[in-house]
Amino acid sequence: METPYSEAVSTRLERIAKLARDMPGVALKTLAHHIDIEWMHEAYRRTRKDGAKGVDEQTAEEFASNLERNLQALLARAKDGTYRAPPVRRVHIPKGNGETRPIGIPTFEDKVLQRAVAMVLEAVYEQSFLDCSYGFRPRRSAHQALEVLDRTLMTMRGGWVLEVDIRKFFDTVDHRHVQEILRQRICDGVIVRLVGKWLNAGVQEAGVLSYPEAGTPQGGVISPLLANIYLHTVLDEWFEREVRSRLRGEAKLVRYADDAVIVFAHEADARRVLEVLPKRLGRFGLELHPDKTRLVEFGRPQHRDDDEPRGGPGTFDLLGFTHFWGLSRKGSWVVKRRTAKDRFSRSVRRVYEWLRSKMHHAIREYWPTLVKKIKGHYQYYGIAGNAERIAAFYQAVRRRWQKVLGRRSQRSRMNWGRMALLLRRYPLPPPRVVHPWRSFT
Repeated sequence: METPYSEAVSTRLERIAKLARDMPGVALKTLAHHIDIEWMHEAYRRTRKDGAKGVDEQTAEEFASNLERNLQALLARAKDGTYRAPPVRRVHIPKGNGETRPIGIPTFEDKVLQRAVAMVLEAVYEQSFLDCSYGFRPRRSAHQALEVLDRTLMTMRGGWVLEVDIRKFFDTVDHRHVQEILRQRICDGVIVRLVGKWLNAGVQEAGVLSYPEAGTPQGGVISPLLANIYLHTVLDEWFEREVRSRLRGEAKLVRYADDAVIVFAHEADARRVLEVLPKRLGRFGLELHPDKTRLVEFGRPQHRDDDEPRGGPGTFDLLGFTHFWGLSRKGSWVVKRRTAKDRFSRSVRRVYEWLRSKMHHAIREYWPTLVKKIKGHYQYYGIAGNAERIAAFYQAVRRRWQKVLGRRSQRSRMNWGRMALLLRRYPLPPPRVVHPWRSFT
């Protein structure tokens, strides 16, 4: 829901964007003056209100109880330099491969201020970001990245695919390099100072406070934008403006946040880039993951009786999908996608663990949320060609729900007949392809 401030702020955002377009490559000095109380109200509106609490335990409702005074005080501290970035609370979530991903949870007040600054930075950098990046950008999505990749592979009839995996990217981003890259475009003292404070804010984990010298915690409002700014310089611009012109054949980079693939028409070009890429990243304190970075031969099959590859050599993963060649209904070779094994297992496990936490709750209380979780899975993974895995997810969730219901008590037996009756009263959304063939938007 928009507020009376939204239109005024949108006008100023367009002014900032026009200034950035008219002055490419120039470090902009007068930006923070746009951040006033109207701007702060809009930042508050754009901030999620249902997120986890930070180290101060303040909720969005508590902040909103005296909204005007809180926003005024926050704005004053940001402008006069007395604002102190509080430490983020770190939690770990499973990644599905036995590892965990650290997530940083800022305080709600800090989220609002980060959103206010991110709005300024986004207006500036959206004028410079290249078409090859899709993650955490307005009006761009993972499905658009998949569509472009699909179109590239079909046009090039396959080729060689370099899977780029930056090892622990959000944990190893060099603070000094981030600020140096930022100052090439932003010279406003208030904004640069605030970004520096967020980079150097402590991390509180299990009651222990530490101050990492590198990294930007995933979960913060400002972190995805800083990651895009960093990789725009480190990878996107370097590849598009320095590398492509030196290659023999066509090549295409597709990046979503720190996940990227590069498609090459010629193997020699792919191997040259694979050789120099670690050196390029190393200059900025980054490292390729030795096991997850790989070069895949992804040429279109020549014979119709070739086995349809569904995993292993000749396939690659991006954004939760395994990509492979398969025959269409008309008998032509096309690029297909199915839910990657690790993502499928992780999705099923998360729903199962959530169902177990609701074991002794009334079904009518949690059934609407279960429906939303299933529809959310369809919304992302329900692309054409993936109907089989969508159906498998539905069946897996149904079996695990039956298993949980059968463990509610020793006398409770939930056989298939009773489960069928229950599903009439509390139906689960049937498997559905949300995004039709060759159209992900």
